[in-house]
Amino acid sequence: MKLLRKPDGQTGLVHHVTPENAGWSYVGFDLWRLGPGESASGSLGGDEAILVIVEGRARVTAAGRDWGELGQRLDVFEKTPPHCLYLPDGSDWRAEATTPLTLAVCRAPGKGGHAARRIGPEGIALTQRGQGANTRFINNIAMESEDFCDSLLVTEVFTPAGNWSSYPPHRHDEDDFPRMTYLEETYYHRLNPAQGYGIQRVFTEDGSLDETMAVADHDVVLVPRGHHPCGVPYGYEMYYLNVMAGPIRKWRYENHPDHDWIWQRDNA
Repeated sequence: MKLLRKPDGQTGLVHHVTPENAGWSYVGFDLWRLGPGESASGSLGGDEAILVIVEGRARVTAAGRDWGELGQRLDVFEKTPPHCLYLPDGSDWRAEATTPLTLAVCRAPGKGGHAARRIGPEGIALTQRGQGANTRFINNIAMESEDFCDSLLVTEVFTPAGNWSSYPPHRHDEDDFPRMTYLEETYYHRLNPAQGYGIQRVFTEDGSLDETMAVADHDVVLVPRGHHPCGVPYGYEMYYLNVMAGPIRKWRYENHPDHDWIWQRDNA
């Protein structure tokens, strides 16, 4: 499996991750980059989806309804809460950009259990996690405490310059609830300034998977299993959009045994 996915061009559908081309079973991720007046559309079939307006504004029709113009931040690093839309399986959608637009379509199997609804900006607050060089800031879009999804877990993370994130290293690759849940995961990365880079390592404790990748602006990293910390050098800040899904919609993980002492110390 190729874990590091580079964008396919600079406009249109630049990322198209499916269970088939990822070699897994649950998570799909599309990224559209559009100019004003350009549009994107899709049909979800058996998947539910969360449309995340990463930056820009768009007029959106979906699930038989006109949702009007959605979006507020023109640059993701404004760090204001995103405008998002939850769509149940069986929905069609269309978005027409009214400004330069970056639109993420986060997908996972649906069960018809929830109605279409707006998510944010109300109710999403930027929250600090970690301390010191492990400090990062979270916009939770649809994590476990929100019950309007069947499968999806979605969040945004802002990592300040010189800091680490998804750290200490942790994994969620066993279907053994409540100890751990199996969750596939994608990271959609952004850098500020855009010419920067970050580092992400995906590795298992037995060494059967161990890849360290330099990630650039608009890259996507797949995490099929194992630990997956990332960091960003001094002078650059990192954003990533996480999409997770698996057999059950719970987020239970274990830290790497060699590095769990960091978590224990910081949470004593």
